[in-house]
Amino acid sequence: MGKLVLYGIDPSPPVRACLLTLKALNLPFEYKVVNLLAKEHLSEEYLKKNPQHTVPTLEEDGHLIWDSHAIMAYLVSKYGKDDSLYPKDLLKRAVVDQRMYFEAGVLFQEGRNITAPLFFRNQTQIPQHQIDSIVESYGFLEAFLKNNKYMAGDHLTIADFSIVTSVTSLVAFAEIDQSKFPKLSAWLKSLQSLAFYEEANGAGAKQLVAMVKSKNLTIVP
Repeated sequence: MGKLVLYGIDPSPPVRACLLTLKALNLPFEYKVVNLLAKEHLSEEYLKKNPQHTVPTLEEDGHLIWDSHAIMAYLVSKYGKDDSLYPKDLLKRAVVDQRMYFEAGVLFQEGRNITAPLFFRNQTQIPQHQIDSIVESYGFLEAFLKNNKYMAGDHLTIADFSIVTSVTSLVAFAEIDQSKFPKLSAWLKSLQSLAFYEEANGAGAKQLVAMVKSKNLTIVP
């Protein structure tokens, strides 16, 4: 096994998704913090590793991978004792992929559309339609869980890791109404019961929520 180095910062949802995967696989790794607010991701050294200057980036013996979904799939495919976290069965894998594409294209973007202007331009007014969009997405997640305990079926996958990091970030803007989204609420509790959850996701999510709350946001029509 090569030496694994993960570059990232705890408040970042994609970084936390990779931390959850590394912990679930019980893999040793070095964690190097890249402070986005201090623009460390724009340093010459980091740009050589990841010209897209995003986090997370995974380095293994000089090989570099970025994008959390690619990293998670790689780690499970290479180091998983079995394929439960990322099934080899093509139909089951397609469901996991769809859920992760939903996280990347919808959930994460909904958060980023608010946090990027908030943290980098101090834009503290949030249009109501953005909040409404988050709540609508909770409805989609509730539908994904209609006949399943987890997001992509009856067992835990990297789709759950991906989605939980965004959900626990979006609650900074729209809390989950347990009466409207009972299955989503139960799913979140089941993820929070994982032994490695708090270290890998809970603490970082709380950091992000606290950063958001400190900005005194205003919802505007």
